[in-house]
Amino acid sequence: MMNKSAEPAVRARDLRVVRGGRPGRTAIDSLTFDLRPGQVTGLLGPSGCGKSTLMRAIAGTQARVSGTLDVLGHPAGSAPLRSRVGYVTQAPSVYADLTARQNLDYYAAVLDPSLSRADRAGRTARALADVDLDDHADRLTGSLSGGQRSRVSLAVALLGTPELLVLDEPTVGLDPVLRRDLWNLFHRLAGERGTTLLVSSHVMDEAERCDRLLLMRAGRMLADDTPEALRRRTGAATVEDAFLALVDAERDREAASAGTPAREPGTPAREPGNDPAAPGTPGTPDQDGTP
Repeated sequence: MMNKSAEPAVRARDLRVVRGGRPGRTAIDSLTFDLRPGQVTGLLGPSGCGKSTLMRAIAGTQARVSGTLDVLGHPAGSAPLRSRVGYVTQAPSVYADLTARQNLDYYAAVLDPSLSRADRAGRTARALADVDLDDHADRLTGSLSGGQRSRVSLAVALLGTPELLVLDEPTVGLDPVLRRDLWNLFHRLAGERGTTLLVSSHVMDEAERCDRLLLMRAGRMLADDTPEALRRRTGAATVEDAFLALVDAERDREAASAGTPAREPGTPAREPGNDPAAPGTPGTPDQDGTP
């Protein structure tokens, strides 16, 4: 059932994250946004722009966070959120020497020690079916492909029927059919279970699959809107073109503020070391570092 709550699933106000030694580097700078419940929100931007840092902050695992960040009505990282938020990192967080089924059974017992063996088996079977791993359930996880291991991690996150799923580039390394199937699953979770999903990617064609988009650049929010509204606002045919147009405009504002020559008309926007021309080529994770 769709979540009809008027309260945002995630509420951020003037959110800031500093990393490294003192005084440190500002990885996220003054972000303000809401995640609406029961929607699939895409978090997009070039590698290194702060996507993973923001997701860790929402999941409650990021240090040196300031500002306001409320998740499901509680401060991010609060104890009441542990069973209500599912977080899938870029690197699969499962045991290679256990089968996919054994991994899920183990995590189901950790999430809820009161579950009977039969209940754990039922939750495990449902999660394996959700990510289409039934045929590989009894293979050692270490023998699975990278994409399959990522799906085992996603299945673990689905065990407790979380209200919020935070997925850091879950489709990296997957073939087009599996990518499509996962996106269909994301929308099914939102539409049928009322789950709120935040899905990061640097693959701009995935933006068209989202209900709403957060576009980031260099630790700041470039846009917060629907794909259709972004295309209409910029006059672009695709979200990728809209993103590049917004980057061009931002760079021109920065150049004007600094008193440097503006970008020549028609010159594409390129971020040093963070080339958004790569959107469309899956496989490169967001290298924005660790805490």
